Formats: sequence, C-alpha cells, structure tokens
Amino acid sequence: MNRPFAVLLVVCALVSIGWREVRSQPAPRVVSLLPLDSDWRFCRGDFANAAMPAFDDTSWRRVDLPHDWSAEGPFSAEYGSGNGYAPGGIAWYRKHFALAPEAAGKLVTIEFDGVYDHAEVWVNGQFAGGRPYGYASFECTLTPHVTFGSGDNVIAVRVDHSRFADSRWYTGSGIYRHVRLCVRDPLHIARWGTFVTTPVASARAAAVRIETAIENASGRSRSLTLESQIVSGGVVVATARTPTVMPAGGKRTLVQEITVREPQRWSLESPVRYVVRQQVHADSAIVDQGETSFGIRTIQFDSRLGFLLNEQPVRIKGVCLHHDGGSLGAAVPEGVWERRLRALKDLGVNAIRTSHNPPAPEFLDLCDRLGLLVEDEAFDEFTPPKNKWVNGWNAGVPSRFGYGEIFAEWSVTDIQDMVRRDRNHPSVILWSIGNEIDYPNDPFSHPVLGKSYRPENPPASDLVRYARPLVDAVRTLDSSRPVTAALASLAMSDAVALPQLLDVVGYNYQESRYGEDHKRYPQRVIVGSENNHQFANWAIVRDNPYVVGQFLWTGIDYLGEARAFPNRASGAGLLDLCGFRKPAAWFRQSLWSDAPMVYLAVSPAGNSRTRGARVEEHWNWPTGSTVTVSCYTNCEEVTLTLNHKPLAARRLADAVDGVLSWDVPYAPGMLEAVGTMKGKAVAAFALVTADTAARIELLPYSTAASPGGREVSQVEFRIVDAAGTRQPTADAVVTFEVEGPAHVLGIGNGDLNSVEDCKNLVHRAYQGRGLAILEATGAAGTITLKASSPGLEPARLTIPVGAASLRIARPTPNPAHPGA
Repeated sequence: MNRPFAVLLVVCALVSIGWREVRSQPAPRVVSLLPLDSDWRFCRGDFANAAMPAFDDTSWRRVDLPHDWSAEGPFSAEYGSGNGYAPGGIAWYRKHFALAPEAAGKLVTIEFDGVYDHAEVWVNGQFAGGRPYGYASFECTLTPHVTFGSGDNVIAVRVDHSRFADSRWYTGSGIYRHVRLCVRDPLHIARWGTFVTTPVASARAAAVRIETAIENASGRSRSLTLESQIVSGGVVVATARTPTVMPAGGKRTLVQEITVREPQRWSLESPVRYVVRQQVHADSAIVDQGETSFGIRTIQFDSRLGFLLNEQPVRIKGVCLHHDGGSLGAAVPEGVWERRLRALKDLGVNAIRTSHNPPAPEFLDLCDRLGLLVEDEAFDEFTPPKNKWVNGWNAGVPSRFGYGEIFAEWSVTDIQDMVRRDRNHPSVILWSIGNEIDYPNDPFSHPVLGKSYRPENPPASDLVRYARPLVDAVRTLDSSRPVTAALASLAMSDAVALPQLLDVVGYNYQESRYGEDHKRYPQRVIVGSENNHQFANWAIVRDNPYVVGQFLWTGIDYLGEARAFPNRASGAGLLDLCGFRKPAAWFRQSLWSDAPMVYLAVSPAGNSRTRGARVEEHWNWPTGSTVTVSCYTNCEEVTLTLNHKPLAARRLADAVDGVLSWDVPYAPGMLEAVGTMKGKAVAAFALVTADTAARIELLPYSTAASPGGREVSQVEFRIVDAAGTRQPTADAVVTFEVEGPAHVLGIGNGDLNSVEDCKNLVHRAYQGRGLAILEATGAAGTITLKASSPGLEPARLTIPVGAASLRIARPTPNPAHPGA
C-alpha cells in the first residue's frame, strides 16, 4: 500500500476540510493525501437532487466515517437472516470542502476503501464514478469539476443497499471504510503503482525488485528521475536512481533492483518491515513522493513438505474471519481489530483467511505488524448468484441477489484491484479467487453428484470458464504468490479439472479426501481452507506434512448467516462477538500454543463427551449434582483440586480427543487445575463459585487515549459478587454515562440473540459481562465512563486523553485466581 512521505504537508496548504481554507504555508510540490473521514452529512432515503451543490443538507445528521447505518438497526424479522435481520435501503452522504488556489493545475481524486454497495459519486453535481462491489477499493477523479480558492466543493455519494438480502452474512451499509482526498502533480506514481518483491531473500543478502508505474497526465513530455531508497529503522540501507523521459499522457513501469546485505527477514516471530521511500524528480523539483512498506521473506508451497517461510516449514494454524465487529457492524476501527488479532495470536493462531472478501487495508497492515499470514479472498460466488437465506439458515425460500449479478462485468477488475492494493503486504501468502464456488447445486451441478445431480442447473464446466480469467488476472499482476480457491465439492471440481487451474487447492470440510487425493494427485498442494473445530481434523494436519494447514470456521463469532429471528449471528467462533474467549478458544490454545496453559470447563455429567455438547466456564451448579469437568492443556500432567483437596491427576497422554475429563460431585468453592512439566508447576486455572451479584466492574483494555484519529477504548463491564467473581448468569440492565472528549461507539454483550440497539447507552449484560467501545473526539482531557444498574454498586473509570495510544490491548487476565 503506497503511503505518502509528506502526509503532514497536506494540512498546510492544498486542502481545507469543512468551510475554512488554510493558506498559511506555501503549497508543497508533492503528493498530498488527506483523510476525509470527518464531518459528513448523512440521511437515509433517496433524494432527487441530493447530488446538486445547492441541495439543502443542513438538517441532515452529521457523521464521521467509517459509518455503517445497518448497525444502527432497528433489527427486524422482515430484513432477512442472511444479513442478521439488519436494515438496508438507500442513503446519501454529502461532504463540503475547499481547495486552495495553489492546488490548481494538479490532479484531484477521492479514494474510497469500501462502500457497501452500488456506490455512485458526484462532485459539484457532476457524476465522477463509483463501484457496485461493496468490498472493492476505488478512486474517482474530481479534477475537471472542482473549484479552487474560496468556492465550496460538494461530494455527494449515493449508496444503494436496497437489495439487503444480497449476502449469506452481514455486510453493513454505507461508507464503512476510510476515505481520502488526494492532490498530486500530473506527473506522479500511479495509485497502487509500486510493487516490491524479494525474489532472493537469504540471511546473507536480499535482492529487492521494485516495479514503479509512473503516469504523466500533463500535456507535455517530461524528463524525470525516480529515486528509491530502502529504509530500515529510519536508516537508508540502499538507493537506486533511474532517469527516463515520459511522453505526454504516457504511463511507464520502471524496474529497479537493489541488494540489501544481511537483511532482517519478516517472520511470524519477528515481523520486521522495510520501507521503500520514493521521489520523482522533474523540472528541478520533487513532484511526487511516497512510501511503501514491505517485508523481506520467501514463501514456498510444496506438495510433500507443506508451507515454508524463509525456507523453514510452518504448519498453518489459521482461522476464517468475516469483516464485522459485533456491535460496531462493518465500521470497525483499527484498535478493535488489533485487540482481536492479538487475542487470536495468543491462542497460537498464525494465519487469517479473509472470508469471503477483500479486507480493509489497515487490517492487512496489522497482520504485517503482528506477524500473521493471510489468505486474501476475492469473492463468495461467480454467476449466477448463490442462495441467500431469508427466513433462517437453509430455511424457507432464498433470494438470489448478490455479486453474481455483476460478476461478468466487474470480476476481473475487482480482483485486479485487490491484488494491486494488497500485493506489498508480506503477510499475504495466497490469493483466493473464491469461496465454495463449486457448492453442489448452488448453482452449478454435474452428473458426478449422482442422485443429487440437477441437469436444469448451470453445468459445472462453467466454473472453469469463469475461473480462468481470474487466475490469469492475478498471475499477470503478481507471480510471486500462488492462487487458490476454497472448494466445497472436490468430486465435482475434479470432474471438470478446476483444481488444475490452481497452485494450491483449498478443501472445505473434506478432510476424508486428503489421503486418497494426495496419492491420486501427488503434485497437488492441499490446504484445509475451511474446517470445523473437531480434534480429529487437526490431527490429520498435524500428522501429515503434505497438508499445508487448516483454517477454522471461524475465529470470531460474526453477524448474519443467522437462524430464526431474533437470532442475529453465528456462534462458530473461538471468540464471541465482543472478542471474549470461549471454551473452544482455550481448547485450540492447548493444541496450537507452545506456552504452558491449563483450562477448565464444566457441563452436566456425561454431556461434555457428547459431540456438540456445551461446556461452561463457571462453578455454579446444583448442590448434590455430579458434573463433568473438562480440562484443556498442553502440560504433561494436570492435578485437579476442589477447595484445596486433591481429587485426581491425569496425564496428557491419556487425553481423549485432546481432552482430559473427570466426573466430580459438585460442591461450592474453588475448583483448580495445576499443570506440570517434568514435575514442576507451570500453569494453573481456577473456577470459583460466584455469590449474589453485588457490583459492576469496568476493566479497560487500555489505560490512556490519544486525541484525534478515531482512537478507541474498549472497556469490559462485569457483574461481580462482593469478592469480585463474575456472576455467570447475571443479565442486569446497565446504564452508561460518558463525560469528557469521547462518545460510545457501540455496546455489545456477545449474545447471538440480542436485538438491542448497540448505540444506546442502556444495555443488558450477558453471562455477567459485556463490552463498551468508546471513541475519542479528538480533544485533550479526561474521559469518564460511569456504569450503573438498580441494586448494584456502580462503577466509574477515568481515561486520560494524552500521548499514549488506545490501541494497546489489555493482556488476558490470569484466570487462576478468584474473580477472573
């Protein structure tokens, strides 16, 4: 992703956002990229003249971007289960801004990271462009239609999500990702025009190849020199300069090859990034400059050895993720994603599949920085569209709106833009052209399906016809990464030779085919692109090096793909909608993490041994009952005690499907597990009986806020007893108050069946807790959050707004003590 070297300079001269104009500094002769997220006017509904500058929008609501109006509800059964019973519709956004006179003669564009969906953009009443695909990043040229000086410019964006049942999961509605205004010289580096690869990246030296597309939109030929510096920790480690002449209206790609000695290679444990700092010199001045982050690393997929990063084998321990943030809908701040990704990495997760669409650019920045691998996915369907369930998951009569309606016209463009935008991220190791595009009879069919074959459906051979242009489009732009697809029916796909188009073949829920297919197709690289949480499905990967890894469905609970109303979300995640760990998360940590851990969960006697049985993290059970205690651990041995009296010990070698278990007569108090390695205690976990709910606790995931920049603070609220133990059945209604320079962005509790207004300051706890997310307004000061509920002692939390970042995640509390 290209990042401007002189971002701060834009504030000085070229652009004035709102109604004022800044002229105090001379205009820099460089690219100027300015966030355009603040102070938009918004209104639901369609308006015949809303694109016109003179339209009166003074009564419209003021919003900051990113913004998702679907997340505001109200939620209703009339809207359909696929989208989580959230409203869609049509709405307009309008933004006023001024351009300084010094910007005249330059190119002015606006960049959208994502608008769901069917966006149409006008500037000063003139149509400037748009994009139907809600997950595509796109740019509109404003230059011919803007005015410079004291005149007011108006951008108007119409968003049409009236076909709200157009997805199998929650999409959100509106300008739900970031927006920027760009002012640059006619001679400039093209958008997404810098592509950095490291074809050789040994510990001794790396060959860095930089391809840079230069555009000359002026009416004359111009001589230029492209200077590229490789920077590490602020130090220039290598430089290249390339002169050329660009004809009027021309575009040319310059290739520079630079050697970096003894590079720091990007890895999961040490995700070091470098920066390519570029300047375009012309007419005795710098006319454009920018920065591109990249990582020095090698990747390889092998049909026998699996995946290798920097020549070392790495088993992919991945999760699939949708793009929503629970109570926030689709407009998810970076800080929320950082906390969630850190929580997943703490479990041993090392890879993310962006199911089933391109993610936000900042999401990939986080994966780069945190050391997480990414399978970057483009689509959930080809054409015609898949079934979109309206009355519940796989229930009733589906709708068939969706991307398939525009696939023929837009798919190649959309996937090319995804690759151009994301190809410098070292975290990205796979390009996926689609998810379950071969799902039997949805819509494609083939005689190999036997009695399920539907000859009236489109033939499965169409899959190859549609896939080939996508594969070619990806390889044309990036040959350094393999192409894959997450396939639902290898029987049907093999019958039409679809896997032969792919470099890596994704298997969704078809673990039983791994062994036979490896024998039948020994050169095929196999990855579990979507898998459930069963221990046996991981054991297959663990014990067979030729299986690259697996991606669990899913890492986090997600909105949509719901069942009957009021159910609004899927509970398939390791983390819930608030980002809290579920028992499944601890189980996965016992399988995937090397850090010593132990965990306890409980169910009525015998139930935990039943497939799909629910286990619970508490020690509040009927007196006199017998319960089954399940223990997840990676320690050699675990000793279980009740009220400090030893009950029994178990060795990990005796685990059944990765789980140790005991049937225990229940008695209130404290149940504790201590894990040992070579006879030494290395981990502990305790469950404590909770007494009557007494008070509210507020536990921040950060302790300070920074003014400006959509900074967020995430605060867990708990209903606890007098000793501080969470009351696991508490569902108290909590009222929040916020004082100081912040407002509540969203409140959730993790309940899949909640239809509460997530923006309301009154919200119910679920299982004794919930999450409030605050957004700083940009001013300095102190934020005070208050929480109260009838019959409970209230809580108060102060957060200073200063230099520290709100995006630092609070470590997971140690649960081995009462009150956790």
